[in-house]
Amino acid sequence: MSVEVGKPVPDIEIHLTGDRHARLSDYRGKPLVLYFYPKANTPGCTQEGKDFAEHINKFRRQSCRILGASRDSLKAQENFKAKYHFPFDLIADPDEVLCNAFEVIKLKNMYGRQVRGIERSTFLIDAEGVLRREWRGVKVKGHVEAVLEAVKALKNS
Repeated sequence: MSVEVGKPVPDIEIHLTGDRHARLSDYRGKPLVLYFYPKANTPGCTQEGKDFAEHINKFRRQSCRILGASRDSLKAQENFKAKYHFPFDLIADPDEVLCNAFEVIKLKNMYGRQVRGIERSTFLIDAEGVLRREWRGVKVKGHVEAVLEAVKALKNS
């Protein structure tokens, strides 16, 4: 069960901020940006979330929704969303079901030792639930703008 550009994404159950459960299929009908980040309340992840929040109206004009996901607990995700007033939901995936389906767990070097963690990645899913674009090993600066351009191109195709 993994994702591939041009193929439908698996219909996985997700646990959202607000202690709500949904399925990825619940987001069909409009494009969806699903971005994965390593850890709530860390500098790069905070900046990425703020960048998506800053551009939320531009995404909404394209009828596009945004979800952020990490392995953090629901409580950590709730606190992260509240602290920075993110206008989109975050997904708590401590069991790594979603992370594994999108193959974002990688071995990373941290202070000289290897640890498992999320490789910052973003996925653009179309209104029919088909994966249209993926960005792996994302650098935060300028990334949200690139995703927005891809959303616009998807809408115009």
